Amino acid sequence: MSLQGKVEAEIELTSPADKFYNIFKSQAHHVPNTSASGTITGVAVHEGDWETEGSIKIWNYEIEGEVGTFKEKVEFDDVNKAAIVHGLEGDVFQYYKSFKGVYQFTQKDEGCSIANLSIEYEKLSEEVAAPDKYIRLMTNLVKDLDAHFIKA
Repeated sequence: MSLQGKVEAEIELTSPADKFYNIFKSQAHHVPNTSASGTITGVAVHEGDWETEGSIKIWNYEIEGEVGTFKEKVEFDDVNKAAIVHGLEGDVFQYYKSFKGVYQFTQKDEGCSIANLSIEYEKLSEEVAAPDKYIRLMTNLVKDLDAHFIKA
């Protein structure tokens, strides 16, 4: 059995792709304020700033009754409207040797868009489950953002 894998989710959204990509690229500090589900409880810059590729951020989250932190180094793909987060430290590393999340947004038609979310990972052992709860966290975060954009 392989220790490496990938989990994915696709969500249809009401808001434009640019709004989602822009919040990840330069306004991540607003994400906890939009987290109606309470999934993201805080975010801080550890190195760099809110807008520069390669900056390091520390996220605080709650998922399925578990509170945790995730330290990431972020990379941006402007052409594909993708934010790639490379896990550096945090609670996920109790279970995974490597952890890379991707938020990609594609414009579907007037206003509507698609979010393709994925996590590439390597487990520390075969007993560790796939990171399904973390893909749900990503899904909840994007749905909360969509609800926030609709309300605004």
